[in-house]
Amino acid sequence: MADQHLDPDVLSALREVMEEEFSTLIDTFLVDCEARLQSLRQADSAAQLNEIAHSFKGSSSNMGAVRLAELCSTLEHNAKTLAAVDIDRLIADIESEFALVRPLYDTARQPSPAAS
Repeated sequence: MADQHLDPDVLSALREVMEEEFSTLIDTFLVDCEARLQSLRQADSAAQLNEIAHSFKGSSSNMGAVRLAELCSTLEHNAKTLAAVDIDRLIADIESEFALVRPLYDTARQPSPAAS
């Protein structure tokens, strides 16, 4: 199930590059996600939604959050044409996906058995 939500190859590459700072990278990403979710909830224009969703998509993709990046991409590309109720539903889907991947990142933060 985790592969549907987090790309293990991306996480492995990040772990290799970041080494001891991998956990800090995850922490920073999770805090950033919380701020972006708050910004999505408070956005008062399609242009703001588009900008926030674009940025959120990029960071999610860089961190291997496949489904989260997809949902943000959908919001980015449709923010100007979706009805308010559909935007609200999509933001709720983004929030739900983040709630699902957050504990997966907590698990990914742990050293792999091979590294022990």
